[in-house]
Amino acid sequence: MLRQISEDVRVNLKDRLREVRDIIRQSRHDGASEASLLREATSHLPPFPGKGIEGLLSHAASAVDEALSIAESFVPHERPIRVDGTTVKGLATYFPAGDEDQQLSAERLFRRDMYYLTKAVLAGLKIDHARIHEAGFAAVHAAMRKRHGELLAALAAPGAGLQAIAAICAALLVELLNQRPVRFGEAAPETSAAGGQALDVSCLAPVVLACGLATTGRDGAPEPDMLEIAILAADIRHERIAQACAKASPVDELAPVFATLLAHLP
Repeated sequence: MLRQISEDVRVNLKDRLREVRDIIRQSRHDGASEASLLREATSHLPPFPGKGIEGLLSHAASAVDEALSIAESFVPHERPIRVDGTTVKGLATYFPAGDEDQQLSAERLFRRDMYYLTKAVLAGLKIDHARIHEAGFAAVHAAMRKRHGELLAALAAPGAGLQAIAAICAALLVELLNQRPVRFGEAAPETSAAGGQALDVSCLAPVVLACGLATTGRDGAPEPDMLEIAILAADIRHERIAQACAKASPVDELAPVFATLLAHLP
């Protein structure tokens, strides 16, 4: 119990530090496009008395950002060497049957991989101004264990088929949408609850589909382009996935969609 509390504190601390780092980077004196646009738009106005102070603060932010970068280079990171289709693990790796230590290790791996895979998907979709919270993925992992134990048990049974994998993918996407580990900034096109969920689906469905593809593992070796394939396939079926998510029983509605995708994708 104490170990889990300590892990929760560590995850939330990492999220808060990332947010602080983002704020510092946005305040740098160099390379801030929004700041450049602001200066251009206000160039006709009288000089602001505190402009010199503002410049000093932005240079200080740059110095702090560079110092943090140097410090990070000396700290070992639990991050993949590269993030692509080979980063994705099968669902049985993320949700194994085992003791508490195995579950905790699997939860750490799930959090780490989901964070970097989601970051890669956001970059692939050219979505800026988004923050990813590892604590959200930790909550998703716990929810899967608590609410979908029967589905996970079916995956662990010998000869688990495509339908079992598709059902877990459906449950995983639903829990991700419930927890919303990705939060979008003001610049994102999130003008309504429906629009916000559509954006969440765009970011999270490819990751879930990639996990399903890694689980089917027809040739036993993950392909580097598997994540790109998942992004394209999820985009093509985006409307159908979003419609299924809005139904009263989204897991039941989503499972056939994932089953079809998993059956036809390489």
